[in-house]
Amino acid sequence: MNCIRTKNLNISYGSLDIVKDLNLEIPKGKITTIIGSNGCGKSTILKTIARIIQPKSGDIYINDKNIKGQKPRDIAKVMAVLPQSPIAPSGLTVEELIAYGRFPHKKGFGSLKKEDKDIITWALKATGIEEFRERAIEDLSGGQRQRAWIAMALAQQTEILILDEPTTYLDLAHQLEILKLLEKLNREQGTTIVMVIHELNNAARFADHMIGVKQGKVICEGSADEVMTKDNLRELFNIDAEIAKDPRNNRPVCITYDMVD
Repeated sequence: MNCIRTKNLNISYGSLDIVKDLNLEIPKGKITTIIGSNGCGKSTILKTIARIIQPKSGDIYINDKNIKGQKPRDIAKVMAVLPQSPIAPSGLTVEELIAYGRFPHKKGFGSLKKEDKDIITWALKATGIEEFRERAIEDLSGGQRQRAWIAMALAQQTEILILDEPTTYLDLAHQLEILKLLEKLNREQGTTIVMVIHELNNAARFADHMIGVKQGKVICEGSADEVMTKDNLRELFNIDAEIAKDPRNNRPVCITYDMVD
C-alpha cells in the first residue's frame, strides 16, 4: 500500500524543466531513501510533495487523496517535513522549538493545552533530549540540534515524516545516531519515513525501499539489493563501483569506486 503517489508530475524553475512526468510511489509504513547525483531533482521532488514548491502540472496524492484544494493545516496533520539545514531564531529553546510542531492542531492563537505539553514531553523522550529542554538551540551540538528538529516534527503527530538530507554536516557517529533514531521511530511508531541521503551505504543500510533519480526521472527502485548494483550506480553517478555485502547486516555496500572512462 502506498501513502504518497505522484501522477505525471512536472516541476520547473522558471523556464527550466527539472522533473518531467514523474510517477512516484512511496510505500506506507516503510523507510524510503532517495539517491542520485547533485542537481538530479531529489530535493525538488521532496519540496514539491511538501508543497514548498508549486508543480507546473500533475498531481500528488497522500493516502489516495489529491492534495490540490487541501488546506496546509490539514496536510500538516498527516505529513511533517524537515528541510535541509533548518535554522531556528536566536535564543529559541528546545522546548519552544518543539512546541511549533503543535501548531497544526491548535485553534487560533490559543495557549498549549495539557495534551500538547504531554506530546512535547513524549517527543523529547523519544529523541533522547529531555535534558536539553530549556537549552537554546544554538548551544547544542550538530547531532543534538538535529534531534531537536526531529522532535518538533514528531510533535506534529503525523504518520509521514519527510527529511531532506538529515545527516548533512554531521560526523559519522552523529549520522548513525540520527539514522538509528529514525529507524526506531519507524519500527516502533509505524511512521512512514522518506529521506534524501547522499551517503550511499547509509541509504542502503536503513532503507526498506530505495529510489534512484537522474535528471528528474526514476531510474531504478526496489530493495537495497535491487538498487545498489554496479549498473545502477554507473547510470546514476557515472561511477564504476565495487559492491560487497556488509557482514554485520548483509546489506550491499559500495567498497570502492572510480569514474567511468
